Amino acid sequence: MIVIGLTGSIGMGKSETARMFAEQGVPVCESDAIVHRLYEKDGAAVAPVAAAFPDMRDDGGIDREKLSRHLAANAEDFARLEAIVHPLVRAEQENFLKDARKHNVRLAVLDIPLLFETGRDRDVDRIVVVSAPAEVQRRRVLARPGMDEAKFAAILARQVPDAEKRARADFIVDSAHGFDHARRQVRDIIAALSKC
Repeated sequence: MIVIGLTGSIGMGKSETARMFAEQGVPVCESDAIVHRLYEKDGAAVAPVAAAFPDMRDDGGIDREKLSRHLAANAEDFARLEAIVHPLVRAEQENFLKDARKHNVRLAVLDIPLLFETGRDRDVDRIVVVSAPAEVQRRRVLARPGMDEAKFAAILARQVPDAEKRARADFIVDSAHGFDHARRQVRDIIAALSKC
């Protein structure tokens, strides 16, 4: 089985690209979706996150918006949160891969926003980076509800620059030219890897 690490900076279109892999029948494990489940009522991250950040509990889960605001004001707490959440996410990813192997899947995608930042690039066989020009990225991100220049800058500061991601990629999906163009690139990547 070939494990594909799919990544891309904020606003590059990584989530849409992940859906395109899934549309083509490639199983996708989406890290953000795992985190959402971990923070939901009775999720595995609720108790340890609430112990580290007592004001973040809400109706049996973690108030993600409140946690996000806290981290924006206290960037030094990211490491503490990641030390709790990342091992839980990784365990879910390992279960996903074990299941994929059991079903003799040829390709599987781990959608990991912080692939390079967390060193997870060492755990995959091929890397696909979703990218777009900086002005396209900026326009997309600033159109999101609750986003502003300061928040965007803070997020970018925590991410490996797009140029470095592109340089370290095995494949690049250019998302600046619409869904059909990106979908063709995804099909080409699948075809290339299916020959390996």
